[in-house]
Amino acid sequence: MVEGSHPMVSKPLLRVLNGARADRPPTWLMRQAGRYLPEYRALRAEKGGFLALATDPVAATEVTLQPIRRFGFDGAILFSDILMVPWALGQELTFGAGEGPRLAPALVDAALTALTREPARLDPVYATVRGVAESLPAETTFLGFAGSPWTVATYMVAGQGSRDQEVTRRFAYADPAAFGAIVDAIVAMTIDYLARQIENGVEAVQIFDSWAGSLSPEQFERWVIAPNRAIVDGVRAHCPGVPIIGFPKGAGGKLAAYAAGTAVDALGLDETVDPHWADAVLPPELPVQGNLDPLALLTGGAALDAGINRVLAAFPERPHVFNLGHGIGQHTPIPHVEHLLQRVRG
Repeated sequence: MVEGSHPMVSKPLLRVLNGARADRPPTWLMRQAGRYLPEYRALRAEKGGFLALATDPVAATEVTLQPIRRFGFDGAILFSDILMVPWALGQELTFGAGEGPRLAPALVDAALTALTREPARLDPVYATVRGVAESLPAETTFLGFAGSPWTVATYMVAGQGSRDQEVTRRFAYADPAAFGAIVDAIVAMTIDYLARQIENGVEAVQIFDSWAGSLSPEQFERWVIAPNRAIVDGVRAHCPGVPIIGFPKGAGGKLAAYAAGTAVDALGLDETVDPHWADAVLPPELPVQGNLDPLALLTGGAALDAGINRVLAAFPERPHVFNLGHGIGQHTPIPHVEHLLQRVRG
């Protein structure tokens, strides 16, 4: 994008996602609106639970804005959850204390056709988007998001998260037609979901594939690359020119194939990826995002400084967004975040 050709070029993060290199990489952190902030914990306690918080547009707007007020990040990420899509597809969603999210009925035991779709369940998210868009500083880029079909399907099939996704992986091998129908339903809902986020004020979107690393190369091609390419193409058909970030956590040596196959505009790197290796193997014009280890941020001190130095040194000529390799931990000290930003901003 030519500088000055777009009204949003004053937004540092948006410029980098569009391919411009910055001397100081713009910064935001995955899960930056979350439990490490005392103001978030207070509001969540007041609302009584995650789903009540995420479906209250006034409260969700406030949560999205909290880290922007405190730290001045270059990007604000919509406060919501990747499981809003299966909720809209008709599964019931609950968040039990200490046990993580649950979806019912689990599709390993029930048919997709038994679900009654309720897309209106997503309306509070769009109201939140409008509220945030009206309140952000002019220089801050507004990021929306959704889960990738593979990761979302692992929850829909098993009814909950797991370490190795064995239930869903076996389901995909045993009945690829049935699993493909689930993935297709997620793709269609996600295209509409992201497009409507954009129509209501989001300026870029990220597709989270938290469990991409659990698949063999053939399964990765089928259940990660192909469905994400369908989402990218679908969102671009509705909203051309809006940057799309792909984040296939655990993809490792399959990152180059993911970037080429999905045609995302920017690629998120998790903390297990050597950033120097990524810079060498990825297309030189492709913006990348990441990839400080969240545990280095939690630890602070010399570990944090060494991690920051390594990431900053890895991309001397490439468009780069500074971020973590995954979400910020809930016990991360706020002074460590402040120190990170001081270092990155020079």
